[in-house]
Amino acid sequence: MSAGLPIRVLVVDDEPIALAAHADYVRRLDGFEVAATAGGMGAALAVLNDPATPAIQLVLLDMNLTDGHGLDLLRRIHGLGLVPDVVAITAVQELQVVRSAIALGITAYLIKPFTFAAFRDKLESYRSYHSALADSSVTTQDAIDRALAKLRPSGKLALPKGMLNETLSAVADWLRAAPAAASATEVGAGLAMSRVTARRYLDHLCETGSATKAPRHGSPGRPELEYRWRRSSR
Repeated sequence: MSAGLPIRVLVVDDEPIALAAHADYVRRLDGFEVAATAGGMGAALAVLNDPATPAIQLVLLDMNLTDGHGLDLLRRIHGLGLVPDVVAITAVQELQVVRSAIALGITAYLIKPFTFAAFRDKLESYRSYHSALADSSVTTQDAIDRALAKLRPSGKLALPKGMLNETLSAVADWLRAAPAAASATEVGAGLAMSRVTARRYLDHLCETGSATKAPRHGSPGRPELEYRWRRSSR
């Protein structure tokens, strides 16, 4: 691939909102283009097997898909003789899954929820790595070491101003464990924080595709929003 051409990306996620959000994130980055999107393993394989589809160089892959697991899709891709790079974008944090993904050759692992800044950092690091190894059939030890070093983050990315990673994790964990949808008031009460603060973090989880919100029907007085963790993202 010429260094001047964009990296062609296949985005795979079974949540339509997350799928659209991640594709939009890719479109906001220089040096990348969305070649296709897929809502599951079958759709992803159809894209990869389609001779009319330009070669996919990077797959953004959710691990929990309705018609299979991301690890199974990786194995199927390898079985087809295809070798795209893969960045896992998922809420799955089980060590065995992470180890298996690494063993199957993923390039990076991005855990939901995340900000656009975190997404941008991962893909820009990947682009630097990709560029360092492009257009050459022979390389050197030093070149390989420098390319791999580009995949390692240079520092921790900040959330939007005024937000803390620890608080975001607490809100995400509380909502994930909740047996039913909860309002910002209920989440705030459960975590000893104000409704306004809880709502800000909950809205951020919705923006990153980790949660959904909808009006709570049947509640007296002013309509209230309720938030629910995306169960397929656990």
